[in-house]
Amino acid sequence: MTQSRGEAEVGSAGRKVAVDTAVRVYPRTPNETHGVVIEDFGSLSGHAVDIGNHHIADAARRWAVQLADGNLVFVDDADVAPY
Repeated sequence: MTQSRGEAEVGSAGRKVAVDTAVRVYPRTPNETHGVVIEDFGSLSGHAVDIGNHHIADAARRWAVQLADGNLVFVDDADVAPY
C-alpha cells in the first residue's frame, strides 16, 4: 500500500481514499455507513501521547470523515474504503 499526505491506496484495484472522496466507513460490517473524507492526518496519526507515567491521549486516527448523518468520525485505513 502506498501512502502519502492526502491520499492512500486501498485494495488491489488501485482505488484511492483522499480528502473529498466519498467513502464507506466500517465496510462489510453491520456498522457500515457512508460519508466524505474531510481531513487526512497522514504521518501525524498513530502516536499515543504519554508523559512519564501519565497517559495523555490514545493514538490518533488517520482519516476524519463527515458521515451522511452529519456526525464526524476518525478512522484508520482498515476502517475506510472508496464508495
